[in-house]
Amino acid sequence: QAQLVESGGGLVQPGGSLRLSCASSGSIFKDYTMGWYRQAPGKQREREWLASIFTGGGTMYGDSVKGRFTISRDSATNTVYLQMNNLKPDDTAVYYCNAAGASIYWGQGTQVTVSS
Repeated sequence: QAQLVESGGGLVQPGGSLRLSCASSGSIFKDYTMGWYRQAPGKQREREWLASIFTGGGTMYGDSVKGRFTISRDSATNTVYLQMNNLKPDDTAVYYCNAAGASIYWGQGTQVTVSS
Protein backbone atom coordinates (compact mmCIF):
# COMPACT_ATOMS: atom_id res chain seq x y z
CA GLN A 1 0.00 0.00 0.00
CA ALA A 2 1.52 3.27 -1.09
CA GLN A 3 1.83 5.98 1.50
CA LEU A 4 1.89 9.71 1.10
CA VAL A 5 2.65 11.67 4.24
CA GLU A 6 2.13 15.42 4.24
CA SER A 7 3.63 17.87 6.70
CA GLY A 8 4.28 21.58 7.03
CA GLY A 9 0.81 23.00 7.56
CA GLY A 10 -0.02 25.50 10.26
CA LEU A 11 -1.23 29.00 11.05
CA VAL A 12 0.22 31.91 9.09
CA GLN A 13 -0.66 35.57 8.72
CA PRO A 14 -1.88 36.99 5.40
CA GLY A 15 1.08 37.69 3.16
CA GLY A 16 3.15 34.99 4.82
CA SER A 17 4.66 31.80 3.44
CA LEU A 18 4.58 28.09 4.18
CA ARG A 19 6.22 25.06 2.59
CA LEU A 20 4.33 21.80 2.52
CA SER A 21 6.10 18.48 2.13
CA CYS A 22 4.85 15.14 0.87
CA ALA A 23 7.01 12.09 1.47
CA SER A 24 6.32 9.08 -0.72
CA SER A 25 7.72 5.66 -1.47
CA GLY A 26 10.40 5.44 -4.13
CA SER A 27 8.28 3.51 -6.63
CA ILE A 28 5.47 6.05 -6.44
CA PHE A 29 7.75 9.02 -6.70
CA LYS A 30 9.59 7.66 -9.71
CA ASP A 31 6.61 6.62 -11.82
CA TYR A 32 3.71 8.87 -10.84
CA THR A 33 2.61 12.43 -11.47
CA MET A 34 2.54 14.16 -8.12
CA GLY A 35 0.10 16.89 -7.28
CA TRP A 36 -1.40 19.07 -4.59
CA TYR A 37 -5.09 19.68 -3.95
CA ARG A 38 -7.01 21.48 -1.25
CA GLN A 39 -10.42 21.32 0.33
CA ALA A 40 -11.78 24.51 1.83
CA PRO A 41 -14.05 24.65 4.90
CA GLY A 42 -17.67 23.96 4.08
CA LYS A 43 -16.83 22.42 0.72
CA GLN A 44 -16.83 18.82 1.77
CA ARG A 45 -17.12 17.31 -1.68
CA GLU A 46 -14.91 19.65 -3.63
CA ARG A 47 -11.16 19.28 -3.85
CA GLU A 48 -9.52 22.02 -5.83
CA TRP A 49 -6.53 21.04 -7.94
CA LEU A 50 -3.59 23.36 -7.32
CA ALA A 51 -0.47 22.06 -9.02
CA SER A 52 1.12 19.01 -10.61
CA ILE A 53 4.67 17.95 -11.35
CA PHE A 54 5.31 15.27 -13.93
CA THR A 55 7.96 12.56 -13.96
CA GLY A 56 9.94 14.57 -16.48
CA GLY A 57 9.90 17.61 -14.21
CA GLY A 58 7.31 19.72 -16.03
CA THR A 59 4.78 21.59 -13.92
CA MET A 60 1.26 22.96 -14.19
CA TYR A 61 -0.68 25.27 -11.89
CA GLY A 62 -4.26 26.20 -11.23
CA ASP A 63 -5.25 29.80 -11.88
CA SER A 64 -5.89 30.53 -8.20
CA VAL A 65 -2.28 29.83 -7.20
CA LYS A 66 -0.29 30.58 -10.34
CA GLY A 67 2.53 32.99 -9.53
CA ARG A 68 2.25 32.41 -5.77
CA PHE A 69 2.78 28.66 -5.30
CA THR A 70 5.64 26.52 -6.60
CA ILE A 71 5.69 22.73 -6.79
CA SER A 72 8.98 20.88 -6.81
CA ARG A 73 10.35 17.39 -6.22
CA ASP A 74 13.49 15.99 -4.64
CA SER A 75 14.48 12.63 -6.06
CA ALA A 76 17.03 12.00 -3.33
CA THR A 77 14.37 11.97 -0.61
CA ASN A 78 11.27 11.03 -2.66
CA THR A 79 9.61 14.22 -1.48
CA VAL A 80 7.36 16.69 -3.24
CA TYR A 81 7.09 20.25 -1.98
CA LEU A 82 4.60 23.05 -2.33
CA GLN A 83 6.09 26.45 -1.59
CA MET A 84 3.27 28.86 -0.85
CA ASN A 85 3.94 32.59 -0.85
CA ASN A 86 1.74 35.65 -0.37
CA LEU A 87 -0.88 33.56 1.38
CA LYS A 88 -4.43 34.89 1.62
CA PRO A 89 -7.33 34.03 3.95
CA ASP A 90 -9.01 32.26 1.00
CA ASP A 91 -6.07 29.82 0.97
CA THR A 92 -7.31 28.38 4.27
CA ALA A 93 -8.00 24.70 3.63
CA VAL A 94 -6.84 21.15 4.19
CA TYR A 95 -4.08 20.47 1.67
CA TYR A 96 -3.67 17.01 0.16
CA CYS A 97 -0.85 15.36 -1.70
CA ASN A 98 -1.84 13.17 -4.65
CA ALA A 99 -0.06 10.59 -6.77
CA ALA A 100 -1.60 9.71 -10.12
CA GLY A 101 -0.53 6.87 -12.35
CA ALA A 102 -1.47 3.24 -12.52
CA SER A 103 -3.42 3.96 -9.33
CA ILE A 104 -4.46 7.05 -7.42
CA TYR A 105 -3.14 7.73 -3.95
CA TRP A 106 -3.93 10.45 -1.43
CA GLY A 107 -2.25 11.62 1.70
CA GLN A 108 -4.07 12.27 4.96
CA GLY A 109 -4.07 16.04 4.54
CA THR A 110 -2.49 18.92 6.43
CA GLN A 111 -4.35 21.99 7.68
CA VAL A 112 -3.32 25.44 6.50
CA THR A 113 -4.95 28.43 8.17
CA VAL A 114 -4.30 31.97 6.97
CA SER A 115 -5.51 34.49 9.51
CA SER A 116 -4.40 37.57 11.37
